[in-house]
Amino acid sequence: MDKEHSKKLKIMVADDHPLLRQALRNVLEKHDDFEVIAEAGDGEEAIRLATELRPEILIMDISMPNISGLEATRQIKKKCPSIAIIALTVYDDSEHILGILEAGAAGYLTKSVFGDEVAYAIRSVAAGETVLSPAVSRQVIKHAAKYVAKPLRLDSGEKLTSREQELLKLAALGLSNKGIAARLELSLRTVKSYMTEIFSKLRVGSRTEAVILALRAGIIDIHDFE
Repeated sequence: MDKEHSKKLKIMVADDHPLLRQALRNVLEKHDDFEVIAEAGDGEEAIRLATELRPEILIMDISMPNISGLEATRQIKKKCPSIAIIALTVYDDSEHILGILEAGAAGYLTKSVFGDEVAYAIRSVAAGETVLSPAVSRQVIKHAAKYVAKPLRLDSGEKLTSREQELLKLAALGLSNKGIAARLELSLRTVKSYMTEIFSKLRVGSRTEAVILALRAGIIDIHDFE
């Protein structure tokens, strides 16, 4: 295995329950491509460690003392937009989920989920995939579309190419990287490369954020995929 493929994903875990943090660490460290670089016990510590250590993936409990996981997510995404945050929550209703995603999370996991599903979610986000169900994805798009009347201005001067916009529209439709590759007759590696470039230009850490931001900025139109 070459160095590129053996590179470990740097992961941080934030939860106020030590036993849950240890359980997550135990699950993640069974995988050779994961490295847990830090743990945080509250939102304040999560913000400090995330901004210092810059993990690629942060698993964030929503209900934490001092600063909530929701507010911590907002602050971390403002300071370090490339960090992909997966929310960990006991809630599974659309109101809480949309609030979490609105704060900048890439997706969410319920606390009833462990093992292979956690690993799958982390790898999906890292590869530019989504960890949302199709039903939730549709809700996210509808929610984001409410802001299209007042388009968000992007700070970045870099523009998405027409090809990148095409990929983003297909991502908004819910197609996986593999599905996009098949639709556009591209290799999976090429699609992943495009997604990485899109994230870089939009200064986001996940597909979910990219779609929401692109809608708000008017880069893609809700009518293109209704």
